[in-house]
Amino acid sequence: MEYRIVLKKGQDGYYVAQCLEVPGAISQGRTKAEALRNAKEALELVLDVLKEEAKKGEIARVRVNA
Repeated sequence: MEYRIVLKKGQDGYYVAQCLEVPGAISQGRTKAEALRNAKEALELVLDVLKEEAKKGEIARVRVNA
């Protein structure tokens, strides 16, 4: 599955990478490539945690028209 990552260069010169679809999947790196690699790792970790949390409760779905 593919996710959209927003890259922004911070005042400190590091790139901040944030996944639009998964809040909490945020990372940074010295270069765009490093920030994307770190964002991928952060995304995998957040998704693992969410999967484990989902096992603890009832799952429901809602539809949002945005």
